[in-house]
Formats: sequence, structure tokens, C-alpha cells
Amino acid sequence: MSPRDAVRTVVRYVLVCLLLAFFALPLLWLAFAPFDRDPGVSASLPSFTLDNFEELLDNENALRSLRNSIVLAAGTGAIVVVLAALAAYALSRVRLPGRDALLYALLLLSSIVTGTAAMVPLFNLAYELDLIDSQLGVILVLTGGLLPSAIFILKDFTDTTPRSYEESARVFGASPLQIVRHIVVPLIRPGLATIAVWSVAQVWGNFLIPFLLLRSPEKSPAAVVMYTFYTEGGQPDLALISTFSLLYSVPVVAMFLFVSSRYGFRFHGGIKH
Repeated sequence: MSPRDAVRTVVRYVLVCLLLAFFALPLLWLAFAPFDRDPGVSASLPSFTLDNFEELLDNENALRSLRNSIVLAAGTGAIVVVLAALAAYALSRVRLPGRDALLYALLLLSSIVTGTAAMVPLFNLAYELDLIDSQLGVILVLTGGLLPSAIFILKDFTDTTPRSYEESARVFGASPLQIVRHIVVPLIRPGLATIAVWSVAQVWGNFLIPFLLLRSPEKSPAAVVMYTFYTEGGQPDLALISTFSLLYSVPVVAMFLFVSSRYGFRFHGGIKH
């Protein structure tokens, strides 16, 4: 290796290390601040204490908001996975005029018309359906926003499943729903896991829709309640915020690790090669 190449290699590794350090600082702060007696905005070795966790556990809104987040995320994820699987299978097997154009149009519109842009019509629709201050209303709104992308992703998995399996099942008298349940779903499980993790993560961190539709504090999820951890002087309570943020991130990280250990996120449409 020439001296010039060696210098370039050293510079490249230094830049990569600096970039990793830049992105690692917030994670270090999140790991250390909850155990610090007097956390600040800088990442440093904590003066170890568990008082922050005790104070957080005494806060009824904090624990209740985590339960609300689980309800919203699990409900939305379950509906999205079920409806996306059925719709993706139907669109994959039934030849409709303009099918692909419809899929791309739905995906494009779901990307352009975001929650912020559709805030007023969504609120009016929820009001007309008497879904204001209802967790079911939040679940339905979030499901509608996630479904187009979920269907688009799952259709690629469904397209690559062998149709000969389905034809054999039909010979033995299997109904379409039985074919989906016993033939298609086992083959596209990696895709379903991808959609489930993605849906739960999208709902778990969503602030706008629950903040817009829910009026009762006891129904608010963690993403909304986190913005209430301020002192009487209006300053952010870093001890509570950091501790709550750590607990708030545990369920999603645990779900990601579970699915990653199960499937490794090495996905292929339909069957693994």
C-alpha cells in the first residue's frame, strides 16, 4: 500500500469513528442519565441512584400511558397485519384492470397526504363518527394511514409464493380462507413480521394523532404524556424524561431483537432461498 493510500485509509476510518461517536452520544446519555442523581444535557458517568425510577413508578400517568401505548400499538398492528395479508393475497391472485396503478396511487397518496396535512379532515371525520376521545378512533385512523404501505410490501411476498401449493389445496376442497391461513400465511411469515414490527414502531412513536383525538389524560399514550414532564418553572425534568425514555424504548427494542433473532431480517419474498 502506498503512503497516499494509507493516509486515505486512516482519514476514512477517523471520519467513520467521529460519525459513530456523534450518533452514539444520545444513546450514551439515554443509558446513563436515568441512573444519575442530577442528570444534565451531557453524557457523563452517573452518580448512581435508583430514585429516578422510584419517582417515575409513583407517577400514575407514566405507567398508565405505557399501557395505553401498548393497547394502541398492539391493536393497530394486529388490524394492519390481518387486513394487509388479505388484501395483498387478493391483489396478488385476482387480475383487475389498473391493479398496479391503484397500488402505486395508494402508496403515493399515503406518502404525500401525511397526518399533519390531513389533520383537519381526520378530526372532522372522527367527530362525525363520534370517535373523539376514543382509543378505537385512534387505532382506526392509524390503521388507515399504515395500510397502503403494508399492502404494497406484503404483495411482493405474496407474489412469489408457489401457486401450485394453493392448487393442490383446492383439489382437496380447501376454501380461500383456509388456503390463506394454512398455505399463504406460513410462507409469508417473514413479511408479516416485518409489517408487524414496522406498524408497532410507527404507532409507538406517534404523537400527533393521539394528541389530536384523545381528550382524557388517562387515555393518552406515552408519546403524549412524555411532554408533560416539566417542572413548575417550565423547565424539562431531565431525571423523569430520561428515565421514562429508557422504559419507553424497551418494548420496541425487545420486539426488534426477538424478530431479528427469529428471522434475522434476511427476508425474501415468500420462501427463503
